[in-house]
Amino acid sequence: MAESAAAIAWAVRSGELGAAEAVERALAAIEHHRELNAVITVTAEQALARARRGVDGPLAGVPLLVKDVIDTAGIRTTAGSRIYKDRVPASSAPAVTALEAAGAIVVAKTNCDEFAWGVTGQNSFYGDARNPVLPGRITGGSSSGNAAALAAGIAPLAIGTDTGGSVRMPAACCEVVGMKPRIGALPAAGVFPLCPSFDTVGPMALTVEDCVLCYEVLAGTAVSERAVSGLRAGMLTSMPPLGPDAPAPERDERALALAPHLEELGIRADEVTLPVREADLWPVFYGEAADSHRQTFPSRREEYGPTIRAKLESAQHVDPDALRAGRRALAAWRSRSQTEPDVDVIVCPTLGVREIPAREVDELEIRVALSGYTRAFSFLGWPAIALGGVQLGARDVEVLFAVALAWERAYGPPGRSE
Repeated sequence: MAESAAAIAWAVRSGELGAAEAVERALAAIEHHRELNAVITVTAEQALARARRGVDGPLAGVPLLVKDVIDTAGIRTTAGSRIYKDRVPASSAPAVTALEAAGAIVVAKTNCDEFAWGVTGQNSFYGDARNPVLPGRITGGSSSGNAAALAAGIAPLAIGTDTGGSVRMPAACCEVVGMKPRIGALPAAGVFPLCPSFDTVGPMALTVEDCVLCYEVLAGTAVSERAVSGLRAGMLTSMPPLGPDAPAPERDERALALAPHLEELGIRADEVTLPVREADLWPVFYGEAADSHRQTFPSRREEYGPTIRAKLESAQHVDPDALRAGRRALAAWRSRSQTEPDVDVIVCPTLGVREIPAREVDELEIRVALSGYTRAFSFLGWPAIALGGVQLGARDVEVLFAVALAWERAYGPPGRSE
């Protein structure tokens, strides 16, 4: 297992490791793992210059991967697209600024699905990221490069975006950890928007502990540790239906197999369902996506890749009445979720579909099924975390992290469990 962010920061602060050495190791690993296509832009010159000037803080000297939809001052930010292939922002997103102020050093901008709208890690312009843990399988998307690079040991920490599962799905596919915060908990400024009602910025790492450390820096506050014994867990055994008239999803008992592990931690586990939405929420997603691309679509339609082009074509035809109904249903669902279901944490698989071969995958065909469990927490607005293929969601971020840390300490990080 690669060295953790916390361990690197401790070594740099204590003088046992130079920040430049930590950066050089990461840069060498990027070069060694070029076949993964995890990186769009390497920031070697800037990273080494910053390391040699000296850094301090809770993330001192930690090599950081930044998804290429997140602005970085003086470093090109392409949004994984042809349209912005030469764009160099003048300022960094607040999330990047906060991590750099804590001592982290950006070593690369990572590959992603075009404009962060995808679930597979496929990119028609920059090429697909490749899975180092399960060769021949998809990396998951859209934070694909982050997950692949973390799993390969290139760097211990990454920051991605998650609108419907884009941090959590690749974390599952590549057996790392990805956390989506509560809607509005962390600043999303300086990030190319997809759907503002669901967009979040969140940490990715090899361990929950490093995700907590990163989250604390981003949030500007410590996460209080708490005991998990006596908490109530709801085991989700089906993906929520898309709307009141949608067919009921098939029963999925994978979550129930996790109940004994929770009970060993002192957490009571019972089967649970989520409230049924009053209307389909997809019009909200599509309507906001269309607005996000209004300046370049359809005017620059041919510069988009075929997958996102097809989605944006559909997004041009959202019915205004359906959009209004969707917004009302979203607000009502989030309001009901303050008390329903009556549990402290929800446990379910991260992926709605098991391992998917990368070859000849049609993202448009699998995206709804693959993201069914992750999308539920995006719609709810709850914080959620993927420990590889296990997903936890909770109203309270401290409860979420407490259960995730207890799980990791008992059973090990994803892909390295005892």
